[in-house]
Amino acid sequence: MKMNLALLPRAARGLALAVVPAVLAIGGAVVAAAQDGKASAKSDAKGGARPALTVTLVTPQTQDWPMTLVANGNIVAWQEAVIGPEIGGNRLVEVLVNVGDTVRRGQLLARIASDTVAADLAQSKAALAEAQAQAAEARANAERARQIEATGALSAQQISQYVTAEQTALARVDAARAKVQADELRLAQTRVAAPDDGVISARTATVGSLAQPGQELFRLIRGGRLEWRAEVTAAELMRIRPGLAATLVTPGGQTVAGRVRTVAPTVDPQTRTALVYVDLPAGAAAAGARAGMFARGRFELGRASALTVPQSAVIQREGFSYAFRVDEASRVVQTKVEVGRRNGDRLEITAGLTPQTRVVESGVGFLADGDRVRVVDAPPGPAVAPAVAPAASPARK
Repeated sequence: MKMNLALLPRAARGLALAVVPAVLAIGGAVVAAAQDGKASAKSDAKGGARPALTVTLVTPQTQDWPMTLVANGNIVAWQEAVIGPEIGGNRLVEVLVNVGDTVRRGQLLARIASDTVAADLAQSKAALAEAQAQAAEARANAERARQIEATGALSAQQISQYVTAEQTALARVDAARAKVQADELRLAQTRVAAPDDGVISARTATVGSLAQPGQELFRLIRGGRLEWRAEVTAAELMRIRPGLAATLVTPGGQTVAGRVRTVAPTVDPQTRTALVYVDLPAGAAAAGARAGMFARGRFELGRASALTVPQSAVIQREGFSYAFRVDEASRVVQTKVEVGRRNGDRLEITAGLTPQTRVVESGVGFLADGDRVRVVDAPPGPAVAPAVAPAASPARK
């Protein structure tokens, strides 16, 4: 379109002369940019897309890994004895131990007032002495009656009375002696002693309180022994047998080694779980284990070979695990895999890869299926030694 500038006013002619060159310059720039874009697209189509990432590839390694079973459970006392008085009606006059004290079998824990029992014992001993004196007199009379029985000086009835009196006196001696023994036992029971070696886990005894038979004064963890009662499913129960090694981790992060003592013969019909009883060593308390703790542990079921890759080579997306292999065109192919045991920074691959498949070692979080990559050689590093530490089983779903 041609513009007749002569028909425009002078001011408008000046403005038009200034705007037209600028419009022409912008149009030229747009055309040049479009041509450059077409040239760049042609160059990309001819030479290929620019790599998204520089990666190194690794080959899965077969290693000998331990097979483990993870379980949870409570740490409890192996056996806990309830200690109380055997006599009643007397007050506690002394308490000698507290919670956490280690005691020996027969050690005095508390004393009950013994004045009344001691007085009863003294009375019983006096009654025994009296019965013994009467028995001696009756024995002498019966002996004389036997000696003169042949002379006829005493009738058979009188002789029988003397013999009966002797036997009665001897019976009274036995009764008095039994009463003395009972009072001596009651006096000994005023001393509350430890029935076995162990650790005091609870105490309710208070000086001045009135003791009653059967009342709980102390609780004792026999031998200081603890056990871990692990809960496992019915299917897992079939894989556990007495004697298996077990390792549990306390809430403080310390590890305690144990061994399976026995397996419960029944499964709880409500929870569908069974208990496995694991004996803990005597030093478990020193390692941080306490009765009542909840702990997580694992059972050592044996060893088996595993196809492993670095943990950095596997990514979780949408609830599934994936690794990335590289095809002939240097493009990554997202491959679904199944993982098993974990040991340090390596994962077991149970399905999805073969020992010959090379996968991207790290940086997989920045890749998508079909991305073009540039492969470089991995730097030399130390050879991966066979695993010797226990590997955790995958978490239960």
